[in-house]
Amino acid sequence: MENTKNSESSGSAINVNENEQELQNNIEKLVTALPQENSYHFRQYKYNGTWFPSFSIRGVISSQLLFQADESDIFLASLPKCGTTWLRALIFSIVNRGRYKPKDSPLLFKPPHDLVPNIEIDHFRDGLPQNLEQLSRPRIFTTHVPYASLPNSIKASNCRIVYVCRNPLDTVVSYWHFLNSMVKNNNASARPKRIDDEFLNEYCLGIQAYGPFWYNTLEYWKVSLEKPESVLFMTYEDLKEDPIFQLKKLASFLGFQFSAEEEAEGLIEEISTLCSLGNLKSLEVNQKGIRLSIIPVSAYFRKGEVGDYVNHLTPSTVETLNKLVEEKFAGSGLVFKSKLITGE
Repeated sequence: MENTKNSESSGSAINVNENEQELQNNIEKLVTALPQENSYHFRQYKYNGTWFPSFSIRGVISSQLLFQADESDIFLASLPKCGTTWLRALIFSIVNRGRYKPKDSPLLFKPPHDLVPNIEIDHFRDGLPQNLEQLSRPRIFTTHVPYASLPNSIKASNCRIVYVCRNPLDTVVSYWHFLNSMVKNNNASARPKRIDDEFLNEYCLGIQAYGPFWYNTLEYWKVSLEKPESVLFMTYEDLKEDPIFQLKKLASFLGFQFSAEEEAEGLIEEISTLCSLGNLKSLEVNQKGIRLSIIPVSAYFRKGEVGDYVNHLTPSTVETLNKLVEEKFAGSGLVFKSKLITGE
């Protein structure tokens, strides 16, 4: 493993007007020159202060250069394992409820990832835009990149961005299990491991996909305070605690507020039930298949409990992580909830 933890990249000088082959070649040259780490079974590249996985770094760079935002676009931003799959389903259902009743929802036979693609992985993964013209309006995308690394066309538009965060202690546990599911998929005889010191050390150093986690989260938190009409900051814990209230808040922000008639008919509760982790996990479509050639679709649907980290982390590890969170988020006004909530 290269000792590049403190290295930085200053960005790209690639010309957007180059032809497709030149563009891909120059993106490849840039990626090759970036600081790299082999982090828990996959390579990561440090670009503009953030660690990007090998399967997304090219898409991050090319989307910065080529993506043109539409004023009606909706973006769901998050770190991995913070509720992205859940919010994908909720936002899709809210926006498209005029087309699909919950009992007829495409979520019943398509994974949420197919209905709400990731911009850097699904649309720009190979360095060139793919399938963007086929999307219906409003277009809904997910992204894991920090706010500063979003394409300029997004930040300069009136696009709505929803950011969901989660208590970092629960996130690290979920992230660990997620990565282990990838290992097990590629080696059926592999046994589940306990969270080891090397993994936790990398997490505390910020060496994780789209991390450091404090940088990613704080960027969106600050922008949400400055531009609340453009960025809605939500927490996984609030969604678990009061999903109906949070769905109404989400729908209003997106410009798809529920009518009094819809509320009286119980539509919000229907959407909440349809998109709950328990229901999504029970669907056959989410129990099989592989995403990105390495990730079992079922890995996106584990437990979803708040405060479950107490069952996986030692007291000393909890203390270490809590001190790190307190240090990194000091003075921001952002406080993470950790009370155990196990209901769906």
